Amino acid sequence: MSAAAVEHPCDPCDGEPPTLLEEANRLMELLPGRRVEIIGGILTVTPSPDSAHARALTKLMRPFMLAGLDGGETDVLQGVGLWLPDGPEDYAIPDLSVVDADIDEHLIRNNCYDPAVFRLVVEVTSSNYRNDLRNKVIAYAQAKVPVYVIVDRKHTRIHVLTNPLTSEYDSHEVYAPGQQVALPASIGAEVKLDAAELLKAGALRRSDDVSG
Repeated sequence: MSAAAVEHPCDPCDGEPPTLLEEANRLMELLPGRRVEIIGGILTVTPSPDSAHARALTKLMRPFMLAGLDGGETDVLQGVGLWLPDGPEDYAIPDLSVVDADIDEHLIRNNCYDPAVFRLVVEVTSSNYRNDLRNKVIAYAQAKVPVYVIVDRKHTRIHVLTNPLTSEYDSHEVYAPGQQVALPASIGAEVKLDAAELLKAGALRRSDDVSG
């Protein structure tokens, strides 16, 4: 899912120019199915996911559900907005999240929720892998998201980042195919991910654009 920065329109208009948030909402209406985010003050538009990306997400959800994290004290959700503290209009939409069950009570703005209710976020990379491996590391650390998991399809690795600091994570573990990924029990249950299974499910095809 390649992501491209979007500039404000320069056509003259009455009154004040639209804010980034207003422009983001306009783009979501114009481009249904695309993911629009504002990270570090930059508005990005991400095309719809390919089938392998969606397949990897399906594989990812299963161990969380089998561990009992969907229902009760937590929910497992896709595509829920997380309000970011590093800018007045910044927000991200993780591919997958484990959140507190009372998330509905923590709506901040624009269908985005307080990062305090997010126990874990997951991104499955595509051609925007640099954004997931760099910009979102900073953003999620600043938001104090306890666990950030990246399924890195470009380099066939799984990254698990824990213990957020000011703008980075103190712990960064990298897993290759053949290894089991043990996630912190702090998310609400003991969960293990099969690196080989996830990376095979999300394997990039030759036609995929991975240059972004």
